[in-house]
Amino acid sequence: MPRAMTPRETFIAALERRPIEGLVPHFELVFFLTMEAFGRVHPTHRNYAQWDQMTEVERTLHRRDVADLYVTTCRRFGQAGMLIHSPGGWQDDDTRRAIEHIRELSGQDYLITLHGDVTYSLPSGDTIMDFVAKLADKPQELKDQAQRAVDDALDMAARRRQWGTLDGFCLCADYCFNDNPFLSPAMFDEFVTPYLQRLVAGYRELGYYVIKHTDGNIMPILDALVSAKPHALHSLDPQGGVDLAEVKRRVGDQVCLIGNVNCATLQTGTDAEVAAEARRALRQGMPGGGYVFGTSNCIYTGMSLARYELMLKVWREEGVYRRIP
Repeated sequence: MPRAMTPRETFIAALERRPIEGLVPHFELVFFLTMEAFGRVHPTHRNYAQWDQMTEVERTLHRRDVADLYVTTCRRFGQAGMLIHSPGGWQDDDTRRAIEHIRELSGQDYLITLHGDVTYSLPSGDTIMDFVAKLADKPQELKDQAQRAVDDALDMAARRRQWGTLDGFCLCADYCFNDNPFLSPAMFDEFVTPYLQRLVAGYRELGYYVIKHTDGNIMPILDALVSAKPHALHSLDPQGGVDLAEVKRRVGDQVCLIGNVNCATLQTGTDAEVAAEARRALRQGMPGGGYVFGTSNCIYTGMSLARYELMLKVWREEGVYRRIP
């Protein structure tokens, strides 16, 4: 009798759009409710301003605690992988050591990723005017800057490949509002698509898995995103009008799809509405494989832990691929 696949193996099978038996893999970009679930502060909420003053013994204990928290989260909530958020004050070597601790605790059970996007995203309120001015007046400067950023990211990825513990990258540049992308499709293809394509191709050549995240209405740029050939698209935001069934029909044979359970429903809906929303995502995402169950953003601060657990109850009971006799 063949052994059961590990969560990491089911995640990889979905990313590669291969058949899976048993539970659909589950992934969340972030699980912030670590205080409510475990009585422990999330790594991104920790202040390591005195990191450099700690002894190596202290730093090792902190890195091990962060590693244990990621593994504990995956085990409790059935997540097949994790995106490591390095606390402020950490250097790249601290992240490397934390990932080594994760592997010590969990072996090859979980897919481990880091942030890896350097493409242009929605500008903040205090930078948007400068960005718009450069689009009009200095377009080549923006393109040169984008290429340098890609080159630097791939150089770092090559160095990290030597760790032997990292599986891939989540590309978390947000491109879209709820109604439209922040650039027109034509401008997106000029200032983002070529650099996203080079970034993803470089990561893949190094042997990494690549998950492209963006919230909002991706439909006007869906073909551009798929043309970059990431292994998966996340988060398929229904608040941005993204219809999972339609995306599955259009590009499900080219890319794995992750997410789509409406976070707004988890936040404000009834229990019955939450269960129905989870079932809808499973029903639309599962056929033919290439789907990873999850929310349309993340498990953010302020979300009800009970609602997340209700979503997972539906997943465990109904998100199962049955063996065909």
